[in-house]
Amino acid sequence: MPLQEHAFADVADVRSRLEAAGYLADHAIATTVFLADRLRKPLLVEGPAGVGKTELAKALAAATDAELIRLQCYEGLDEARALYEWNYKKQLLRIQAGRNDESWDETHDDIFSEEFLLARPLLAAIRRNDPTVLLIDETDKADVEVEGLLLEVLSDFQVTIPEFGTIVASRRPFVVLTSNATRELSEALKRRCLYL
Repeated sequence: MPLQEHAFADVADVRSRLEAAGYLADHAIATTVFLADRLRKPLLVEGPAGVGKTELAKALAAATDAELIRLQCYEGLDEARALYEWNYKKQLLRIQAGRNDESWDETHDDIFSEEFLLARPLLAAIRRNDPTVLLIDETDKADVEVEGLLLEVLSDFQVTIPEFGTIVASRRPFVVLTSNATRELSEALKRRCLYL
């Protein structure tokens, strides 16, 4: 993965740019954001509802001229809603259209191509070449299995799709995870993040 420029010059730059985006950050917040940017680590922001965790991610996107991609976590969230899924209806139509003309191998290779892939927030953020802030909101509301998926994505910033191959981020998104602390997040996930 090629090196990319850092979003912020120093802690004072973080404070002034967040303020310009409408977010008043104290020294601790600005320092943690600066370190997350420099170390290219996800930022885990924990606290009760309504204290501005999501607003921090929105302000970061505005301050860095980045697109905000949001994964809203909830109980029952699965890989298909977080990462990717196949457009099954379109695949079925393609199979029916090519039923008599082509061999199964040609049809199989065609239906598992870019045209039929539906990118969900995690894959969309990894595939972007432009500055991106990935907000994984209310991480504690998702099932523990989703944390395993996040560990895989956030450790290497790549996604392996069995039928398609491995997609590696050409530009790492700035990742912000929020938690209301309704349940304890795994130590493995916490170790991969800077904590605020």
